[in-house]
Amino acid sequence: MSGNTFGKLFQVTTYGESHGKALGCIIDGCPPQLEISTDDIQFELNRRKPGQSDVTTQRKEDDVVEILSGVFEGKTLGTPISLIIFNQDQRSKDYSNIKDVFRPNHADITYQAKYGHRDYRGGGRSSARETAMRVAAGAIAKKYLNLKGIHVDGYVSQIGSISADEIDVSNAKSNKYFFADESKLEDLDIMFAELIEEGNSVGAKLGVRVTNCPIGLGEPVFDKFDADLAKAIMSINAVKSVSIGNTHNMLDLKGSEVRDEMTTAGFKSNNAGGILGGITNGDLIELEFIIKPTSSIKSKGQTINADGEEVEVEVTGRHDPCVGIRAVPIAEAMVNLVVMDHLLRNEAQCGMIDQASPFKK
Repeated sequence: MSGNTFGKLFQVTTYGESHGKALGCIIDGCPPQLEISTDDIQFELNRRKPGQSDVTTQRKEDDVVEILSGVFEGKTLGTPISLIIFNQDQRSKDYSNIKDVFRPNHADITYQAKYGHRDYRGGGRSSARETAMRVAAGAIAKKYLNLKGIHVDGYVSQIGSISADEIDVSNAKSNKYFFADESKLEDLDIMFAELIEEGNSVGAKLGVRVTNCPIGLGEPVFDKFDADLAKAIMSINAVKSVSIGNTHNMLDLKGSEVRDEMTTAGFKSNNAGGILGGITNGDLIELEFIIKPTSSIKSKGQTINADGEEVEVEVTGRHDPCVGIRAVPIAEAMVNLVVMDHLLRNEAQCGMIDQASPFKK
């Protein structure tokens, strides 16, 4: 299957299926002498792994990562880094009743149509379980970027009809919903208790912010920084839309109101979301995206089977009532990969050019 590699200079190739023996990735292009350990990677994986709370899938996976190559005496060698996680709690029998049935709003029917053969156990390659390796690779990019003072933070701003009144990114680090407004936690508890009882699901809106991103990252045409961000986020399971900068009321504003005017001290506003002409402008980068409700739910639905017959399907197994919750560390990882790749590309092409901010300090 093509399309399993992300990035140009900092390249990540993932492999493995949801219910296969293992998941893995190869990272090529990581600079040498970066101090990295399994603890650095495990910390990020633990934020994403299933079975951590009563509002996520109860599949129990420790997601213990092993470094197979590319690191020696605690430092990267500059050679390919190989990471692997062995699956432990597959319970593939949960999916035996749907091996010849296409789940509505799922990738079953498109995989079957494209390849003529598919792994029906938990969605196989299309499962969000694949994203564990993105998080593992993103942890290495994060370590490098943090040393440069660049930080990527994600959060949830809306789940179902419950929306944050104010965004406080620090709140997202201290609750099981990754929610940016702690005043809504009780409402979320009530909603999720009802969803779990009903066997249903809801969607979510998430955000990611990049602080202290250098000016000058990105290319002016096909490899615009915002275009690569959008592709990275859209590659995450169940994402249906991505927006960058102020898109909430942009259609109500005129050009004179939307443009980010400048003074010697910097931009007076940030409607552009930190990117102009596909190139970072040194301001805060802000993006939002929407994740659809989980497709695998217990309530019966109409579909067709492999023989083309109309049937009803009832999905069993362990599923998230909102996949958006565990998507926060995944989104952070993908944004870290984009920033890392563009940072290395920019250093390779423009390393001798002074890209300091034109604004006065």
